[in-house]
Amino acid sequence: MKKILTIQDISCVGKCSLTTALPVISAMGIETCVIPTAVLSNHTAFSSFTFRDLTEDIPGIYEVWKKEGFRFGAVYSGYLGSAEQIGLVRRAWQEFGGKDALKIVDPAMADHGKLYTGFSERFVSEMASLCGQADLILPNLTEGCLMTGHPYREGGGEAYYKDLLRKLGDLGAGTVVMTGVGLQEGRLGAMTYRRSDGSFSFYDNEKLPVSFHGTGDIFASCVTGALALGCSAEEAAALAVDFTLECMKETMKDPDHSWYGVNFESALPWLTDRVRGLEG
Repeated sequence: MKKILTIQDISCVGKCSLTTALPVISAMGIETCVIPTAVLSNHTAFSSFTFRDLTEDIPGIYEVWKKEGFRFGAVYSGYLGSAEQIGLVRRAWQEFGGKDALKIVDPAMADHGKLYTGFSERFVSEMASLCGQADLILPNLTEGCLMTGHPYREGGGEAYYKDLLRKLGDLGAGTVVMTGVGLQEGRLGAMTYRRSDGSFSFYDNEKLPVSFHGTGDIFASCVTGALALGCSAEEAAALAVDFTLECMKETMKDPDHSWYGVNFESALPWLTDRVRGLEG
């Protein structure tokens, strides 16, 4: 069985970060090991929350893992609780990944044109440096603009998105998959850029007239799982677009759905069926 390490926070309520990454990647048939970077009572979109930084606990975990000889085929980082934890992601790459392990970064720090609560310009700079050393990065439009200095503009058009993706590639990552790209009315998807040959790929699907928290984590986790199963970045992005849409449709079916996350649990059978198709 393939084995992935994911490094991000755990929000006890909120359907994001580890509480989505662990079930989604596991449902794809991949052993999913975790480093919790912080424990939150609930995610930061709520009016109040507690935050327990686990930075000091992580080196001890690493030391035990070194003794046990643990290795992973991919290391996928998401929401990090502090700039110091960025260095700990690099250490995980070096000590538990090996030369053939995928280094995947979701720079989960901003959306809708602004940083999440608690992040600073220093964090943006450190995250840009981490992304520059990754094999594949998964920014949204806001994160891409913040890391490159590109002007933030929703619905900027194909040339605008491609220019931003090139700038993100210039940071150093091999492949960029940017979410939230819409090139026509009623459609939304993801654009992929490969720095090695300058190629672009775009895949979209239906755009629903709603917005839910946590869909970026759903998308990134699905991409990570698909890559581990041998899909190309373009194939992984297409699967993740479709799965994220399926999660949103399942949520809209539920008259009692929450505002703070999607009903991804109901969509997991759809995902496992698609994964069986990939293996077939």
